[in-house]
Amino acid sequence: MGFMPDDLHFYFDPVCPFAWMTGNWVRQVQDQRDYSVDWRFISLRQLNAHIDYAAHFPPEYEAGHTAGLRLLRVCASVRREHGRELMNPLYQAFGKRIFDEHTGTYLVEGRDVRGTEAFLRPALTELGLPEHHAAALDDTSLDAEIQAETDEALALTGRDVGTPIIHVDPPTGVAFFGPVISRLPDDADALELWDHVVGLARFPGFAELKRSLREKPQLKSFGVDVDAVGEQEDWHGGSRRTKH
Repeated sequence: MGFMPDDLHFYFDPVCPFAWMTGNWVRQVQDQRDYSVDWRFISLRQLNAHIDYAAHFPPEYEAGHTAGLRLLRVCASVRREHGRELMNPLYQAFGKRIFDEHTGTYLVEGRDVRGTEAFLRPALTELGLPEHHAAALDDTSLDAEIQAETDEALALTGRDVGTPIIHVDPPTGVAFFGPVISRLPDDADALELWDHVVGLARFPGFAELKRSLREKPQLKSFGVDVDAVGEQEDWHGGSRRTKH
């Protein structure tokens, strides 16, 4: 039997809350449509390598994006040794610790602890992965592989975007940044949203649909009680050109 291409490529940075939210939505769609998804890398640290962080971002962003690159090195190491099918569970192991279980800052003396062995090792243990993958946190030789995939993602959409990027029906299908969503829909709405987003993206003349007024991401890491029912505050988020 020949190789069957994946239905979707999903490019993620582990520290991006919007990639995490959109990724969980894609998993809802995947479960209902039986899509196959290849979880690929896009590094916010590499994407913003040309930018003066102090002038363009809040103080914690450089440390956070650097932590994301360090975790992507571990993803690359695991993928080389154990295969692409480990990317989804590894990303989920990172994401639930970052966004669903943690509140408050990750900064300790100017360093983001998400890029440390202390953060990483419980995720490796959960998945039964060898501890030697922790050495990848500092292995800059893996950066070329991550950069190649980052460049691949941006070649699909143009460079003036952030994370995540989704490629539907690769290699010839449509690709787009986002969608940026702040909360998860129910299963029925997840499919409706998917069909609308992909329908727009497939129209050759469509370029952008955007608003900057939005609510805070409905994640515990943002101090939101995700089980609470009630009206959420409006949140003035950054523009697409602030890549977070």
